[in-house]
Amino acid sequence: MKPQRLVDLLALVALVLLGLSGYLTWVSANPGNGRVDVHLNGYTITKAPVTLALAAVVAVVVMKLGGTVLRRVLGALVVLLGVAAVVVALTVRPDGPELSRLRPELSDVLANQVTQTLGPAPWLALAGGIALVVAGLLTVLTAQRWRRATQRYERDPAAAPADQWKAIDAGEDPTL
Repeated sequence: MKPQRLVDLLALVALVLLGLSGYLTWVSANPGNGRVDVHLNGYTITKAPVTLALAAVVAVVVMKLGGTVLRRVLGALVVLLGVAAVVVALTVRPDGPELSRLRPELSDVLANQVTQTLGPAPWLALAGGIALVVAGLLTVLTAQRWRRATQRYERDPAAAPADQWKAIDAGEDPTL
């Protein structure tokens, strides 16, 4: 598989994983005493994974239009976005006061023992961040081998303009 296609695939996988992490359960809080569990999705806890995924996809799209230097700079940016997603996935864990700020119904039960369990969302955010890091590193390492967006439509510089006109008159496309 070409590196350019692999970067596209990794960016798409990261977008799906980080997007899902925003909508799946990040933390479940059990207030105890027979009360209903409170589930907080990733978008309630932090909006960072979805934002990072969208920024990385925009960077990958712009990579297709630029030259080698721009690709390398954007590849480094995608690596940083991936590292940020990994850091968010590993460090964002709301405590009791934060939970009561996010969900007011937990404020009156904070005196009781509130037990928290992690949902699947942080693990998806972690996997998405790793996919972004790999995509960015692959871009930085292989940017010089990528095809330019306009390369397909450029003419052969060795062909004389008269030869190109003759090809057009014959019904052929001289840009292929």
